[in-house]
Amino acid sequence: QLQLAEAGGGLVQAGGSLRLSCAASGRTVSGYAMGWFRQAPGKEREFVATISWSGGSTRYAESVKGRCTISRDNAKHTLYLQMNSLNPEDPAVYYCAARLSTVTSSRGSEYAYWGPGAQVTVSS
Repeated sequence: QLQLAEAGGGLVQAGGSLRLSCAASGRTVSGYAMGWFRQAPGKEREFVATISWSGGSTRYAESVKGRCTISRDNAKHTLYLQMNSLNPEDPAVYYCAARLSTVTSSRGSEYAYWGPGAQVTVSS
């Protein structure tokens, strides 16, 4: 069973930066595409970014494009999300997820494994 655990959440000032990480354990993430999703209070979970197994393909939600960078280190079994220019629309619980495919997807339903989430709060 693959287990995912996010880290790096916290409180940041508007305009600031934060890097989330997601460590995989339990089994290899070899061959798995991965993604980041977020859910704000009272809102549905939404797609943030996704990366292919090789790291050669990435996709972003329009709301974060140009401000966020998804990356992965397969040797360390770790996924990252660098977030810059954080704004009041970014606070949410951020989840990392892995899907049983090498290619990217923006659909949460296509991901089999999820982390417990990390809270990101932005102060004005």
